[in-house]
This record gives sequence, structure tokens and C-alpha cells, in this order.
Amino acid sequence: MGDDKKTDDNELLIALRHPLRRQILRAMVAQDPISPREISEELKEPLSNISYHVRVLADCGAVTLVDTTPVRGSMQHFYSPTIEEPWALAVLGLSEDGEPTPGGELEEPEP
Repeated sequence: MGDDKKTDDNELLIALRHPLRRQILRAMVAQDPISPREISEELKEPLSNISYHVRVLADCGAVTLVDTTPVRGSMQHFYSPTIEEPWALAVLGLSEDGEPTPGGELEEPEP
């Protein structure tokens, strides 16, 4: 059983390596639930790019689909973050209650 948890942690770690996915998760924590379209508008990124990364996060269990709403002939999906691991929250610059921690997320080191 322990191996399943390690696999989940590894998948989550890989997902959190991407800076846009970390931004998406922080947007989800700030506005829960939220749709990829709303994230796209907030982060000023193409919807197709956001949708791809939300699917990656859903596949590794970092977010879950919580609602759908019909919009102009298609379905708008709403997601909530499901990350509870303290190490993963620390990577996102969040405390265990979802609040930003002092200093926030560590950015990539400058050369």
C-alpha cells in the first residue's frame, strides 16, 4: 500500500514542477471552485494551455471536477484543489489552511 502513496507523491511532484501549474493551483485556492476559462482570463494564458494543465493536475489527483454548467452549447467545468500534503502546499507557498505563507512561493533562482 505504501507504494501507491509514493507513486501519487511522485506524480504530484512532477505536476508541481511546472510554474504554470503552480499558478493554476494558487488561482484555484483563491477562487474555489473555478473553471479553466476563468483561470485563463485571470492568468492571461490561452484557454487551450490552461485546459491541458488542468487535465494534468486532475490526472495526478491535485484537483477534482466538482461541477459542470452548460454554456453556449458546451459544458463549462469547475474544479477544486485537493492537495493536502504539507510539502505540496509549501511548494505552492500556502499554509495547511490554504493561506499564503510569508515569503510565498520560491521563484526560480536567478543566474
